[in-house]
Amino acid sequence: MNNVSIKTADEIEKMRIAGRLAADVLDMIEPYVKPGISTNELDRICHDYIVEEQQAIPAPLNYRGFPKSICTSVNHQVCHGIPGDKILKKGDAINIDITVIKDEFHGDTSKMFFAGEPGILVKRLAEVAHKAMWAGIDLVKPGVQLGDIGHSIQQLVEQQHFSVVREYCGHGIGRKFHEDPQVLHYGQAHTGMVLQAGMTFTIEPMVNAGKRQVKLLPDNWTVVTKDRKPSAQWEHTILVTPEGHEVLTLRAEERQQAE
Repeated sequence: MNNVSIKTADEIEKMRIAGRLAADVLDMIEPYVKPGISTNELDRICHDYIVEEQQAIPAPLNYRGFPKSICTSVNHQVCHGIPGDKILKKGDAINIDITVIKDEFHGDTSKMFFAGEPGILVKRLAEVAHKAMWAGIDLVKPGVQLGDIGHSIQQLVEQQHFSVVREYCGHGIGRKFHEDPQVLHYGQAHTGMVLQAGMTFTIEPMVNAGKRQVKLLPDNWTVVTKDRKPSAQWEHTILVTPEGHEVLTLRAEERQQAE
């Protein structure tokens, strides 16, 4: 527990602002995600919006050498896809992962988009990954253990005959992009760190249509499924509150639903 930062009221307010900005980038980019656009172009639009409109910093840019401002993971890419010359085709699924820094604090969120109408399997995969993320989020409150979150996500996914990636996980977040604790998306109930108010972390299950095994491409960033079957991921940044939790990265549609 000693490495986990408990946020003060002032820090929480800054986390709220950073979270809202990250969500706004996903709302902004949605109309651009269609067949014919390159992932480089998506990166450029997001970069300009974060820097110019939001006066914020795209956290991935130059993070441990990452060359772009967002992550774009298409079809069988699991996470950390580097934007490039790839042109989206009709039916492609893409996870866009946004992290912004504002006033030294990070907001981190990702969403699945489709270029044109997706296939039935990919659509179902994205829906299951989305449900799995929310199954984890719904449990968050003081006294719950991290293993409970991982267990609920794993159960939901495996009941649908999909698999959860184990090599990559959610993470504490605040002044640093990645802090303690690690938030696994699988595991045993009633194990792991006990949550307490003031903790902030991400829940971001990566769900594969086939087997859970993944491999890292030679670019040392892009992770793909070994069997080349599609993968889907969603991510939110969560605050543990005294009564339960607050999702800091709700997009406009989700904020409306919450009201």
